[in-house]
Amino acid sequence: MTDKNERRDGVSPETDELASTLMGAALDLLAAGEPFEVLLAVQNADGVVQSYEFEDDGPEACLDGARERVRSSEGAVRYAIAYEGAVEADEGAYADAVLLEFGERGYRAYSAYSLFEGRGAGDGFTWSDPAPAGEMEPLL
Repeated sequence: MTDKNERRDGVSPETDELASTLMGAALDLLAAGEPFEVLLAVQNADGVVQSYEFEDDGPEACLDGARERVRSSEGAVRYAIAYEGAVEADEGAYADAVLLEFGERGYRAYSAYSLFEGRGAGDGFTWSDPAPAGEMEPLL
């Protein structure tokens, strides 16, 4: 396994596209009022993407299941995981957000979030540009 200090900084264009596409799918589901727990996209070196939805357990179990799926996916080179959560906003209040974890073999792994309002409001649904949320433990 690659040592954390040996990993490259930044995000490849392929990982950026995979993560952006998954974030968009999560926001589309929320705009339509469709519930989801955890969404996962895993891509191999040939560019083939496998998508998964984890929903039969609680949020933490679904997230653990998605992370384990990444670790056990043969040939996976990059991944993105999206789930609903909340981030601290003004004065200790929390705001609804889509949380995103993403990484690529040989790179550091990161997280981001996008705030949203108007679940199920269709065209009235709003979201913020993704903001960085910090480095994560790499899954590949």
